[in-house]
Amino acid sequence: MFKTLANALKIKEIRNGILFTLFIIIIIRFGSLIPAPFIDQAKVNAFFKRDEFNLINAFTGGSFTQMTLFALGVTPYITSSIIMQLLTIAIPALEEMQKDGDDGRKKMAAITRVVSILLAVIESIGLTIGFSREGFITKAGFAPVSVIIITLTAGSALVMWLGERISEKGVGNGISIVLLANIVARMPIDFKNLYDMFVKGKDVVHMIYSIAIIAAVIILTTVLVIILQDAERRIPVSYAQKMQGRRMVGGKSSYIPLKVNTGGVMPIIFASTLISVPTIMLNLFNVKVKSTFWSKVLHGLQQDNWFKPGYGYAYIGLVIYVLLVIFFAYFYTSITFNPMEVSNNLKKSGGFIPGIRPGKPTQEYLNRVLNYIVIIGVIGLIIIAIIPIFFSGRFSADVSFGGTSLIIIVGVIIETIKQIESKMVVRNYNGFLND
Repeated sequence: MFKTLANALKIKEIRNGILFTLFIIIIIRFGSLIPAPFIDQAKVNAFFKRDEFNLINAFTGGSFTQMTLFALGVTPYITSSIIMQLLTIAIPALEEMQKDGDDGRKKMAAITRVVSILLAVIESIGLTIGFSREGFITKAGFAPVSVIIITLTAGSALVMWLGERISEKGVGNGISIVLLANIVARMPIDFKNLYDMFVKGKDVVHMIYSIAIIAAVIILTTVLVIILQDAERRIPVSYAQKMQGRRMVGGKSSYIPLKVNTGGVMPIIFASTLISVPTIMLNLFNVKVKSTFWSKVLHGLQQDNWFKPGYGYAYIGLVIYVLLVIFFAYFYTSITFNPMEVSNNLKKSGGFIPGIRPGKPTQEYLNRVLNYIVIIGVIGLIIIAIIPIFFSGRFSADVSFGGTSLIIIVGVIIETIKQIESKMVVRNYNGFLND
C-alpha cells in the first residue's frame, strides 16, 4: 500500500488528485466544527448522548450530536441511494435507465441527488420540530426556524457536492471517502473513551489485558476485512480458434473474476442505516411508546444492546440486522452483475466456460456460482460486523465505531488504493502508446 502511494505521488496527475481530496476533506472537517445558528449546543449534545445515535454520529464525524453546519453529512444521500436501488425493482423505467450505459447512470445520479435534498429538508424539519419541543432553540420565531432548516439542508447538499467533486477530480468514490474521513475523525475520541473505561486507574495486569483485548479485536476485524475484500472466485474462460484473414485467432484462455464480497460495504451500510431509523425518529419527535413489548423491541434494535446480559428482546434486532444484510447483499449483487448479459457477451465473442455449453447453461452455471459465493461473503460480513458489537455489548464500550465502521474504513482504503493503481496502469499504458 505504501509503495503504491509513494509511486503515485511521483505522478503529477495522481498527486494533484490526492492533494485535492485532502483539501476537500479539510473543508468538510472545518465545516463540521461550525455550530448551526439558533441552537443550544450544550442541551443538544446532552440529548444526543444515547447509544442509538452512535452510528449516525460516526457517519457524520461527531457533527450530528454537536449540531454543526454539516450535522446531516452524507446520511440523506445514503438513504436516497437505498430508496433508488429499491425502486429499480418496482419501477421498470428506473431499471431500464440504470442499464442504459453512462447516460442512464447520470440520470439516476441526478434523481438520487434530488431525492437526497428532499430527504435533507424532511430531516431538517423533523430535527427543528423536535428541538423546538425540547426547548433547544435559543430564539423563537419563524425566521430562526427557517434559518436552521435551510442551514442543515444546505450543509448536507454541500457535503454531497464536495463528495462528487472528489469523485470527479480526486481519487476514489467521493461519498465513500467523506464517510471514511468522518469515521476516522471520530476515532481518537472513541479510543480515549476506551482508555478511560478499561485502562485508566487500573492495575498493570488489568491495563495490559484490556489493551491486548482492544488491539486484538481491531486487528482481527481488520485482517478479516482485508481477506474478504480481496477474495474472489475465478471462473476459467476459453476462446475458440477461428480464421481471420490468413491467420488463426483466438484459442486463448482467460477468467471471470467474481468477488466473494460482491456487495462491498453497501449491505452493511444499508442494513445499519435502516435498522437505526425507527429508534432515531421516535426520539427526535419525542414519541413515547406505552406498550412494554414494543418498548423492549425498540431497545432491541439498538446494536449496543444485542449482547448485553438480560436483553432477551435484543436478539430480535440482531436477527433483523442479519436478514437485512443478506437481502441487500443479494440485491446489490443482482444489480451489479448480470449472468445473462455475461453469458451473451461470452457467446458473441466466441468464449465459453470449459465443460459448460454456451447460452442458457452458462447463465445457470453463473447463477449457481454467484449464489454460492454471495452467501460466503454475507457470512463473512456478518461475522466481521458482529465481533466488535459483541465486545461492545458485553463490556459496555462507549464508542461510535464498530464492525460497520471498520468494514467501511478498510473497504474504502482498499478500493481507493486499487483505483489509484488502475490510474497508474492507464497512464503508463497511454504513455507507452504515445512513445
